[in-house]
Amino acid sequence: MECLWCEEEGAETFLNTVYWELPDGSRSIELKNVPSVKCRACGVDYQEEDIIEKIETQLLLVETKQLPSSVNYEDFIKMPRCLKKNYLK
Repeated sequence: MECLWCEEEGAETFLNTVYWELPDGSRSIELKNVPSVKCRACGVDYQEEDIIEKIETQLLLVETKQLPSSVNYEDFIKMPRCLKKNYLK
């Protein structure tokens, strides 16, 4: 697969642990097993745009005060939402 950063071939998907700041800036949370990409050419680890959008949308729709400091990505995505969808989009 082609790296979005350096445009070289050789990027591979893997599960990574990432840290994400809450929308209100009060703290960050650890998200484990997040679908990610690692480039062997440039060494960059990143999340593709659809994963970033899922994380950021979920952070806007869940009760962030109830979030643990560390959570598995799949469990995080399945958490109950306060709103049905992001009405700001």
